[in-house]
Amino acid sequence: MTTPFTPTPPLPSSTTGKEELQAIAKANKHHRLVIFLRFAVAIVTLATWEFAVHVEWLDGFFFSRPSSIIEQLFIWITEGTEQGPLWKELMVTLEETILGFLIGSFLGIFFGIALGRNKLMSDVFSIYIKIANAIPRIVLGSIFIIMFGLGLGSKIALAVVMVFFVVFGNAFQGVREADKNLIANAYILGANKRQVTFSVIFPSALTWILASLHVSFGFALVGAVVGEFLGARHGIGLLIATAQGTFNAAGVFAAMIILAVVALVAEYLLTALENKLLKWRPTQFVEHGM
Repeated sequence: MTTPFTPTPPLPSSTTGKEELQAIAKANKHHRLVIFLRFAVAIVTLATWEFAVHVEWLDGFFFSRPSSIIEQLFIWITEGTEQGPLWKELMVTLEETILGFLIGSFLGIFFGIALGRNKLMSDVFSIYIKIANAIPRIVLGSIFIIMFGLGLGSKIALAVVMVFFVVFGNAFQGVREADKNLIANAYILGANKRQVTFSVIFPSALTWILASLHVSFGFALVGAVVGEFLGARHGIGLLIATAQGTFNAAGVFAAMIILAVVALVAEYLLTALENKLLKWRPTQFVEHGM
């Protein structure tokens, strides 16, 4: 009796493992190269700037120099500013920015989803949203200062307006781009409108919403600083206005560096949040953060 032939499974090849190791090594090498080039660009730019001012290719009165900016930062950190300790000025700006960012994001998401789900309401209010979005923000900043005074309220209001339209536009578009077949299937399976909104529409629009948050935090920071620049008792924007009034270019650049560091930290935190909330995305889209 002939024994039936049973094919033996192929032995696991090490080719796949080698390819993965090579890919990881290549990615690490690219990451190191990017970091090196980033530092190189920064060093070359600052050195060129310092040299150009030293040989008087650039006027140090208007453009300052990196060494003067570092000295100004050191004075602010160790001795404080004209308005008070640097950390106090920074905390005021951060409070205005974060509150404006949170309130503006919530309102943008709420109204974006609400109008995206209701065609009649979106048709009625779309013209008013376009008109409001067309108003220059600097004008609104002046109006808010008249309405709310020089305290936190006027800066938070301006930050809210700066954030709202960015988040609203993305949330609205994310709702409109939701898979119609998926929505229809949810209704067929017995889901009501509320369940479809929170279980299908919102997760679908989440990518759009999170993408807008990266941009909107910067707008919130701009709104807070512009509001302080127009009129305030404390804040980084007031530092910029004071430095401008005394023709202190180093102070203006020093304040800009502080704002840039705040924006980079916020971007890192938002990227970490995005990667945590969107774990379902393919790895290649989330493994590299800014």
